[in-house]
Amino acid sequence: MKYDFDRVLDRTGTGSTKWKIKHFTAPNAGREIVPFTMADMEFPLVPEIREGLKEYLDQAVLGYTGATEEYYQSVQDWMEKHHGFRPPRKWFLECSGVISALDEMLAAYTEPGDGVLIMTPVYNPFRTSAERAGCFVTESRLLEGEKGWQIDWEDFESRAKEERVAVCILCSPHNPLGRIWTEEELRRIAGICLENQVFLIVDEIHHDLILPGHAFVSAGTLEEKYLANCAVSTAPTKTFNLAGMKVSNTFIPDPDRMEQVQRRRGYYSLGALGYQACRLAYGRGEEWLSQLLIYLDKNRKLVEEFLAEELPQISAAPLEATYLQWLDFRNLGLEPGKLSEFLVEKAQLLLDWGTNFGAGGEGFGRLNIACPASVLEAGLERLKKACSV
Repeated sequence: MKYDFDRVLDRTGTGSTKWKIKHFTAPNAGREIVPFTMADMEFPLVPEIREGLKEYLDQAVLGYTGATEEYYQSVQDWMEKHHGFRPPRKWFLECSGVISALDEMLAAYTEPGDGVLIMTPVYNPFRTSAERAGCFVTESRLLEGEKGWQIDWEDFESRAKEERVAVCILCSPHNPLGRIWTEEELRRIAGICLENQVFLIVDEIHHDLILPGHAFVSAGTLEEKYLANCAVSTAPTKTFNLAGMKVSNTFIPDPDRMEQVQRRRGYYSLGALGYQACRLAYGRGEEWLSQLLIYLDKNRKLVEEFLAEELPQISAAPLEATYLQWLDFRNLGLEPGKLSEFLVEKAQLLLDWGTNFGAGGEGFGRLNIACPASVLEAGLERLKKACSV
């Protein structure tokens, strides 16, 4: 079956958070202006998931619902086939989302006044989750280089040694930079954390969105000594555009760490449709994902070629994974704080501003390319026109 990624959607009035933000940020933007902000896709629901949910609802009783053996099996099969490890049932922490799971783990593993180490620029909810737990945030700033963004190892290790730093949160693949950490880098991060008694939480929510020509290494494949000091958060929601279903699976190999979280949460289960959407995605969505990745890679090339030919003063970081392209606008020469105003008012281009991602984000923006190519091209043309005025 050939899937349609070219159909343009109008999500006005559907409750879409991304589109609500559009109408708040740019109230004069027409219905044809599609936002390139939050990390969900402008594509229709995967047909196999839609039909599977209909089948389920035709026979379901929507009472209190927990995970089934079929649910666990689907997650285990997917992880084993695509990521090289099969998480035992006892590792599973089901939660409504990766950040909800992060909130629970930080509440369990830290005390107010402890430190949380992150590598910036990075997904901002890492910071806000740490702050909700009463922790201070210590930032190791990633460095720009000829081969893309790199870890400042001396700085990272120095910060891991800081007094009261209890947890490190790693984004893998990285959001917003689109980088995949190598096996060597991943093992080195895990080793530094273990040596300094810093618990490592790895957010792998983008782990299925690996573009052609690249390979991803999951923290779930690390040696046992590292796994015991690690939690790996996953979800089908980014992969299959199911954020509204509120479902994620975090794997916590160490039984004592798991017990710390479980004793705080009491009775907990996901919604019935979240369980089913996850099961259906992993069981029936593989071909859709294969075609999606090819389409996203074409969109990546579209952006890179357009910028090189039409807007050489703007550049894109090499995109290895995710559908989030990190754009460098610094050569436009705009005053600090003026970039968002320029993009919204002059180009009607709604991105996530680089400053939202912490240190190193000034002058950058994150472009969501998970949309029809025609929508992406129209946005780039508006940007070109605004830059030529």
